[in-house]
Amino acid sequence: MNRSQQNQGNMTVQEAGRKGGETTSRTHGREFYQEIGHKGGQKVRELIRKGEEAGGEGTSRSNRRGM
Repeated sequence: MNRSQQNQGNMTVQEAGRKGGETTSRTHGREFYQEIGHKGGQKVRELIRKGEEAGGEGTSRSNRRGM
């Protein structure tokens, strides 16, 4: 008896995530992931800039890298 038979149709969070990721990959393709990755990177850059403008110590790149 395999895991899906034991769970009687229920799936784990991990299985659900994998299934959803595979479906998203099939329906949207590589460009979708490139676009959302770019948006995420831009948001991180914006948050770092805002932290530096607010005077938050330890937020600049030189401070984070120990330079």
